[in-house]
Amino acid sequence: MGLIAETRQGAVLIWTLDREARLNALPDLGDGDEFAEACARANADMTVKCVVLTGAGRAFSAGGDLTAMRDRRDLFEGSGAEIRVRYRRVVHRIVRSLYDLEIPLISAVNGPAMGLGCGIAATADIRIASDRASFGVPFLKLGIIPGDGGAWRLPRDVGYARAAEMLFTGRSIDAETAERWGLVNRVVAHDRLMDEALTIAGEIAAQPPQALRMAKTLMRQGRDQTFEQILELSAAMQALAHMTDDHQEGVKAVLEKRPADFTGR
Repeated sequence: MGLIAETRQGAVLIWTLDREARLNALPDLGDGDEFAEACARANADMTVKCVVLTGAGRAFSAGGDLTAMRDRRDLFEGSGAEIRVRYRRVVHRIVRSLYDLEIPLISAVNGPAMGLGCGIAATADIRIASDRASFGVPFLKLGIIPGDGGAWRLPRDVGYARAAEMLFTGRSIDAETAERWGLVNRVVAHDRLMDEALTIAGEIAAQPPQALRMAKTLMRQGRDQTFEQILELSAAMQALAHMTDDHQEGVKAVLEKRPADFTGR
């Protein structure tokens, strides 16, 4: 049975982690392929302008399956060398696929997001949390370390000292703390979570698709490139954007005081 249940509202895809009986634990061995394929389909479809990722039931994702760890099966079977290969082919494929998604990704965190679940939620460009959400990276409590790139990502999200507190103590934080620390954009009442996420997704979906994807690329590249490198990349992408029909439509719409009708050309 697959992990991702996909529905669509206009230009917005909704991906629901649908392993409710196991608190959306992940990854199973096929999850890397499933995430990679879902992201590839979204990237290839220029009519898709935003993805909202959420969880089924009371959790966003509880992270790794503790019984599989205990029994040394599935992802955790075999020698250390074999486990390393599986992390790269499964765990890393999940986070790479989400990080490389060309269109904006919103995480609608409906409950606990732990371990890899926290990492997946934080990979999103925009994070909206239910007031029932919580976040944690309890790897050290299990005698392991963040295997999902969290040591790179979490300090960039909340700062080194707060990331260190979360990792070294293993304590989870509630939604309000996550908002104060900058891990999520905002916290909303649980029953308003998807409405809020879809409202933002709708505003994003009103943008011209080519420029939207280029803008996300610039934002992601800007985390690691120098200012001079980003200026060069910005000039190249801006030149392409100026050649699109959507640019002309956007200018005309502002001058004529009407909504723009972007076509992706």
